[in-house]
Amino acid sequence: MKIFTIGFTKKSASDFFGKLKTPGIRRVVDVRLNNVSQLAGFAKRDDLRFFLQTICNIEYVHLPLLAPTQEMLDTYRKAKGGWDNYETQFLDLMAQRRIETEVSRGVIDGGCLLCSEETPERCHRRLVAEYLNKKWGDVQIQHLV
Repeated sequence: MKIFTIGFTKKSASDFFGKLKTPGIRRVVDVRLNNVSQLAGFAKRDDLRFFLQTICNIEYVHLPLLAPTQEMLDTYRKAKGGWDNYETQFLDLMAQRRIETEVSRGVIDGGCLLCSEETPERCHRRLVAEYLNKKWGDVQIQHLV
């Protein structure tokens, strides 16, 4: 099984969609809590669905089950809760939600987890991919940066 990840921040549309033409990507799995913000530009939910189909011939799926809660985001971003605390809380949330049994392997395999963060180091898309690898095993993870 292979999981890709990508963030759209600080990427042009050309760069972003070019990266998504990577062989093996069948769909973008949007793991954002808020995916309709004006700040998302070309990555707003409905526009993204259209662009992905038209430019890359790939599917779009939104899985909020793989997103943090608004409270977690607010604590991390606004209250400066710290990455270590956020990571622990998010991994606990994934365990509580039992994403390894609630999310279909067929949706994830060949999927590219999408979030806004530029790089995966401090992004929950990386945590989701690593969590699923730990639970499912034999998952290759490729970050498109």
